[in-house]
Amino acid sequence: MPKQNLRNIAIIAHVDHGKTTLVDFLLKQSNTFREKSEHMSEDLIMDSNDLERERGITILAKNTAINYKGTKINIIDTPGHADFAGEVERTLHMADGCLLLVDAQEGPMPQTKFVLQKALEANLVPIVVISKIDKPAARPEEVFHETQSLFLELAVHESQLVFPVIWAVGREGKAYKELPTKEELSKPANLEPLFETILERIPAPKNSSDGPLQVLITTLDYDDFLGKYAIGRIERGIAKKNAAVVLIQTDGTKINTRIEKVFVSLGLERLEVEEASAGDIVALTGLAEASINTTVASVDDPTSLPPIAIQEPTLKISVGPNTSPFVGRDGKLLTSRQIKERLDKELETNVSLRMEVMPSGEFILSGRGSLHLTVLLETLRREGFELEVSEPKVVTKVIDGKTYEPVEELIIDISEEYFGLISGELGKRRGKLVDTFKTTSGTRLVYEVPTRAIIGLRNLFMTQTRGQAVMNSSFLRFDVAGPELELQRLGSLIASETGKALSNGIEVAQGRGITYILPTDEVYAGEVIGENAKEGDLEINVCKGRQLTNIRSARNDEKIQIAPPKQMNFEQFLDAIKSDELLEVTPKALRLRKRYLTKNERNKSH
Repeated sequence: MPKQNLRNIAIIAHVDHGKTTLVDFLLKQSNTFREKSEHMSEDLIMDSNDLERERGITILAKNTAINYKGTKINIIDTPGHADFAGEVERTLHMADGCLLLVDAQEGPMPQTKFVLQKALEANLVPIVVISKIDKPAARPEEVFHETQSLFLELAVHESQLVFPVIWAVGREGKAYKELPTKEELSKPANLEPLFETILERIPAPKNSSDGPLQVLITTLDYDDFLGKYAIGRIERGIAKKNAAVVLIQTDGTKINTRIEKVFVSLGLERLEVEEASAGDIVALTGLAEASINTTVASVDDPTSLPPIAIQEPTLKISVGPNTSPFVGRDGKLLTSRQIKERLDKELETNVSLRMEVMPSGEFILSGRGSLHLTVLLETLRREGFELEVSEPKVVTKVIDGKTYEPVEELIIDISEEYFGLISGELGKRRGKLVDTFKTTSGTRLVYEVPTRAIIGLRNLFMTQTRGQAVMNSSFLRFDVAGPELELQRLGSLIASETGKALSNGIEVAQGRGITYILPTDEVYAGEVIGENAKEGDLEINVCKGRQLTNIRSARNDEKIQIAPPKQMNFEQFLDAIKSDELLEVTPKALRLRKRYLTKNERNKSH
């Protein structure tokens, strides 16, 4: 029998369209927190991870729950960035419906299309929320029609073409069943129209509490006190405290064990219960051998549930222990063994990640994109690891003797003046222009581009458009690989000596290109300290000061003037690595370096 007082919904959207902000107000307005609770004044409550708060994005899918008019609503907050699509794919399995958020100015974006396609394939009942309708450049009615077109393209069956629409201002916790006027927007409102629509349109779970237990594990969590939490939706039966169960792994292996404790969510807390019934989302402890896609089954009928398919990785990097002259200065975890132990642990929960161990002791990590991989590397450096990382390469596969490569949909929002520059560069990279149309802020270009052509593109566009180009990409498919791209890549400025960089040396380097370092920064011979303005690498002694003599000259009296160094984040550093370079990653620094540090070694390697 359906559990009428329960709803399971996932919140899905493109990155930065307001999912986590909406969840904040759903929690606050459902009286989940006490009136004087500290959470009532917090923002981005669900983004508890440090990296999530710093970057302003959701990385890990999380579930919470609220009570509204006697009905429990389990809410799954999913990532919006394409690189974390693996989190979306497995957590949609726990829901019966979804809230699709679309920005009233930007409209449907690449990840909007991806998450909606996955939701419709999973037969989730959708509610569309057109959010941020208070933006000065909002175009809510146009965006609604664009969203309708997206449903028409992706719908699996006809019934999915009919969906309710809620108009919202997420950051103020306001929702409307009809598009409000400016005057109505200025008046007090709340999310009651959204709550009511969830109860009316999202179906109760159809899972039956009769019959033997079945739970498919979709998420893992850890606790210093209770150890591993195996999280999933009860597909059948009842999960009971201290019940004997069988874990069925994806390879068919069966392990007899026992559930120690059963938890359900309410707000940000896990509440221990004696038992939970079919349709609810539970966290089970005591299942040390559980992993993603493990079935927790009754000992009376140990049958497995079908595993959730996850799309393949598209980008790979080589990771190994740091071998630079500065090794061990910042971190404490330096060996291949320590790195492998940590990566093995990561593979248990990071379902989109793949690892291959090389005879050299390096690890080939394959992921869904540069952000997916850099978030992992950033986590490792914060834990005290020192690493060196190679140039990113695309993951290819061979089918019937032909090599296939990943292709992505690339959407670029630019102002008119850069149209020719962008289209010319993408033409060199074999980008195929699919669509172009005017937006309130300029022009939107939609391309299909090989993934390998996107590597390094963000850095280039940020420089050429003075940071005005906005790029978003999403995996489309694997196509037969085309010929090699003949792209011009400027050379590197390389430190020729080890020591402290001086203003005079940096000034000389800046006469040849852009630098990454400040005066007094320690550098070593073979470290990449900037970008050459021309092709080819150039060695410069940035540790050299002005020669002190008794003879005065106009040059000696001049004040040294140097430009600020180029600041780059982790993804930009990853994009900047050339085939003969490595990125040194430590808890306190990111340094580009040549694979072979001396000029002699580099000449021998060619």
